[in-house]
Amino acid sequence: MNFPAVRMRRLRRTAAMRTLVRETSLAPSQLIYPLFICPGEGVRKPIGSMPGVFNLSIDEALKEAEECAKLGLGGLLLFGLPEEKDEQGTGAWAEDGIVQQSLRAMKSNRALDGLVQIADVCLCEYTSHGHCGIVTRDGDHAHVENDSSLELLAKTAASLAKAGADIVAPSDMMDGRVAAMREAMDAAGMQETPIMSYAAKFSSAFYGPFREAADSAPQFGDRRSYQMDGANRREAMREIELDLAEGADMLLMKPAMPYMDIIREARERFELPMGAYQVSGEYSMLHAAFERGWLEPERTMMESLLGLRRAGADFIVTYFAKDAARVLG
Repeated sequence: MNFPAVRMRRLRRTAAMRTLVRETSLAPSQLIYPLFICPGEGVRKPIGSMPGVFNLSIDEALKEAEECAKLGLGGLLLFGLPEEKDEQGTGAWAEDGIVQQSLRAMKSNRALDGLVQIADVCLCEYTSHGHCGIVTRDGDHAHVENDSSLELLAKTAASLAKAGADIVAPSDMMDGRVAAMREAMDAAGMQETPIMSYAAKFSSAFYGPFREAADSAPQFGDRRSYQMDGANRREAMREIELDLAEGADMLLMKPAMPYMDIIREARERFELPMGAYQVSGEYSMLHAAFERGWLEPERTMMESLLGLRRAGADFIVTYFAKDAARVLG
């Protein structure tokens, strides 16, 4: 049957009707809020390129976390800014590392029991050169070593799990990292801690503001030799398959909006829980449009998140998490 027997607008007539037949839903419990933890006390330093986002000392991060818990968010994704950096990024796996301290503080606060604590696993915030692994040099040429980096990444994952991380999330894109982390965590008695792999993390211009937030910009070169080429969809599926074979329990796709085709294909091919990371550049460019009056803030924010759910994301890491949760009530 066709028009006039079929009228698609019948089911759009009222708000109640639209709600009844809505195919995709969004809830606060599906949103993960990133936090950038820094040394000190009473620190709440604005990040210039990310309106409303801050570098937070642990005491301030706890206040932020309590607000997130009251809003019903699903969890937090923790990044650390160490007091000192070195070639090997030793602050990443130190027992008194900034994220390890944060995790212990958050786990001792019963008001935060409803939040899943996710610890990012990478070395870039902790290395003096800003790369995600060990760097070897031959004259003027520098190379990010894969295999020698695995031991350090595995030590970091085990350290974060022992400190209380509910999930560890490797974002480094070294080959074999998931298997190395699983082995190290199991050896440390952390068999129950899942790994959420940034299995398809693309080398992207949309990470720019994050590098200000985490003080993690590479001091030379770029990350294209280990992060994925944005032109490659089939390669992304292969990366995911390999991480699943190594023991990944969950997936995180990054960036989100420019790669919704990757999210959709991964959702159709793989059964694991999968999230999308609406990264710093996506957040910042929308805020720039909001500040100029070019886009309606609330409607645009919610549409961007609903689109990621529709594409197949079970949950979304986003700097809009708190604002969206307030809208959702």
